[in-house]
Amino acid sequence: MPLITLTTNVKFCATTIDKPEKAFSVNFIYNPHLTFAGTFDPAIMLNVMSLYNTNPTSVQKWSKAFADYFEEKLGVTSDRGYMAFQDPGPAFIG
Repeated sequence: MPLITLTTNVKFCATTIDKPEKAFSVNFIYNPHLTFAGTFDPAIMLNVMSLYNTNPTSVQKWSKAFADYFEEKLGVTSDRGYMAFQDPGPAFIG
């Protein structure tokens, strides 16, 4: 059930988050008007929602993996965006 809004590919997400690829929903949004820290320099916003495996240890692992990927593939350094990770709990998934 992972729901991800990001700029990347599904295979990378599935490997990083340890869930089967067939369960993923990925939303890629290109926004040329995205600013961060007052500039239009390359930036990202990442939101990850995943049931049952979002915890401080996994968030640390995922943050590093995504940051490394964004820097290598997109040229976006880790100080040019925010990443948010959440587990809404099954009661909040319809």
